Amino acid sequence: MNNPLPPVLLPPACLPDVEFFTWLLFSAQAVIEVHETFPKQTCRNRYRIPTANGPLVLSIPVIRPKGNHTPFQEIRIDQSTDWARIHWRAIESAYNKSPFFLYYRDDFELLFQNPPGLLIDFNFSALNLCARLIGSKPEFTITETFQKDPESFLDMRHSIMPKQALDQAFTIREWEPYVQVFSDRQEFMPNLSILDLIFNLGPDTVNYLSRHLPQARPE
Repeated sequence: MNNPLPPVLLPPACLPDVEFFTWLLFSAQAVIEVHETFPKQTCRNRYRIPTANGPLVLSIPVIRPKGNHTPFQEIRIDQSTDWARIHWRAIESAYNKSPFFLYYRDDFELLFQNPPGLLIDFNFSALNLCARLIGSKPEFTITETFQKDPESFLDMRHSIMPKQALDQAFTIREWEPYVQVFSDRQEFMPNLSILDLIFNLGPDTVNYLSRHLPQARPE
């Protein structure tokens, strides 16, 4: 696969957005940071899906054994709540009329039926599942230590969802609209979770991603 994007350092995202996958699949080297201190309210335990009223943010409840200083690898999923059933029902409601939901539903339902205890395990299980279903094998690695000031990588740990500013050196082309489940009542909702491409575009997901690579800004 051609790799037109520079090496990138990514966050350990949960069912990450479309932009995340452009970097994951098309970077010269993709590294995922797993040694950071867990930051709240980010893509690490949040993702967006569509509803008839606009995007819905789903959040996995977590337990931080060491409070604000808990490393990401030690973040536990709070299984005292019914979050997995709630998430799956929301996904099912959002996508049960999408073209490819029936093809992939069993794989994703299984993911939510018996989630692991650690957030890192859920995130990587979801990431690998998504990659497999779109027919891609991204060659990413994980960090061995915390990368405080990475010099050889474009640092995107704080530039992926939620909607924060992209690194100043790059910009995303305007997302090409495709038919979404709620297109009859909502304007196009760009850059949702990769789930949106998988259930709506199916095997054409990688082609869509390849047409929307981040572009270097003119100097």
